[in-house]
Amino acid sequence: MRQFSELDTPTRSDVPDFRPGDTVRVHVRIVEGDKERVQVFEGVVLQRRRAGASSSFVVRKVSYGVGVERIFPLHSPAIAKIELKARGRVRRSRLTYLRDLSGKAARIKEREAYAAEGATAAAPAAKEETPPEA
Repeated sequence: MRQFSELDTPTRSDVPDFRPGDTVRVHVRIVEGDKERVQVFEGVVLQRRRAGASSSFVVRKVSYGVGVERIFPLHSPAIAKIELKARGRVRRSRLTYLRDLSGKAARIKEREAYAAEGATAAAPAAKEETPPEA
């Protein structure tokens, strides 16, 4: 039997680049009897553990007024797909303080990562004008 430490190379290559504070949709394969279906778990990433093959992440959502957290192994075959819905602007790598907040206080602002770079690159190109002839 192979040791767990030998599994250094991750087997999953379709993982989007997400961080704590981002909203993700995790498509999880669920086996019920002899049937298999995919269930979607959508929420905010509270933390991400980067440790090679044993990487995992925690997703939190509020369902019917009750907070639900799930820990997903990143390279698990039970995960069919991970979709990135929104990028959040946070200043921590562990967002456990969200457990104590509710309602509007638990909201996370959206990150505007690359919007400023695209606007500055387009602005100089628009300023090219021909000088008026005298």
